[in-house]
Amino acid sequence: MPAAQSCLIPVVVDRLAPVIDPDTDPRWATDLRKQLAGIPDPRDRRGVRHSIGSILALAAAAVVAGAQSFTAIGEWAADAPQPVLAALGTRFDPRQARYAAPDEATVRRVAGRVDGDLLDDVISNWLAHRDTSTTDPAETPPAAIAVDGKPLRGTFARTGGAGVHLLAAITHNTATVLGQRQVPAGNSEITWFQPLLDTIDLTGRVVTADALHTTAEHARYLHSRGADHVFTVKENQHRLHGLLDTLPWHEIPAHITSGSG
Repeated sequence: MPAAQSCLIPVVVDRLAPVIDPDTDPRWATDLRKQLAGIPDPRDRRGVRHSIGSILALAAAAVVAGAQSFTAIGEWAADAPQPVLAALGTRFDPRQARYAAPDEATVRRVAGRVDGDLLDDVISNWLAHRDTSTTDPAETPPAAIAVDGKPLRGTFARTGGAGVHLLAAITHNTATVLGQRQVPAGNSEITWFQPLLDTIDLTGRVVTADALHTTAEHARYLHSRGADHVFTVKENQHRLHGLLDTLPWHEIPAHITSGSG
């Protein structure tokens, strides 16, 4: 059965799986839990037994381990060893002298009510601080950021209709997601271009995007933020395409790369 449109599982898979592998220091879970603890808890304080940070960290760990539904997350949590539950910050039950994991219903309720944009920002900041690929800026070209949108796998109902569509800013060299916003049904990616990049330091960066974002407004915005840009121009933008077509392209050195994967 396809996941509900509010389901965060595909997002977590896309964001965390590339940077967490079997050889990664297991302490990443504790580090991520500290970041997630700062997300406002949407639940009533009365009766809360599991912290928001531990629930979200547990869900992230389960998804990275292969869980693709809330049922699978609940089963993974029930089978998780005590050291893992301790690292994830789950509640310690003094009567049973063991760590107790939240059940599936608790994880489902929290995931369905948490602020998705805020969760994205927290994970983006965490990923950015874990990026160890930084080199001497004098020896490398400006870091490039790709802005691109995509519909999420598993979010389309069997009855049809739009699924969850996300617009993301991703580094070219490490594929680190620096920011992400959900584009509401009926809206265009163009509207969310600037709100997405408002939270990212663009000074000295090069921003790339497809032809949809080739607008004067976007170009002026990036210039005001101290960034350069590389946009695609198609023939449907008649005047701009005509002006560019008159440039001496045959005199410009070309660099071509190819690859397969």
